[in-house]
Amino acid sequence: MNLLMVIFGLVGIFAAIGTVQAIKERNVLSVLFNFGAFVVFGGFTIATIVTQGYPPAL
Repeated sequence: MNLLMVIFGLVGIFAAIGTVQAIKERNVLSVLFNFGAFVVFGGFTIATIVTQGYPPAL
């Protein structure tokens, strides 16, 4: 679960960066999908850290 949390965290960070870039370019569909990915993957990462702690228990 530790590696999966790191990968999902990176995807969440990249989605946040993509959202900012899409807002600058005024691309509505890109903002929608990037923000959705940020919420889903970022939320999963935060929930995993809260429930299992960091580093997660094996």
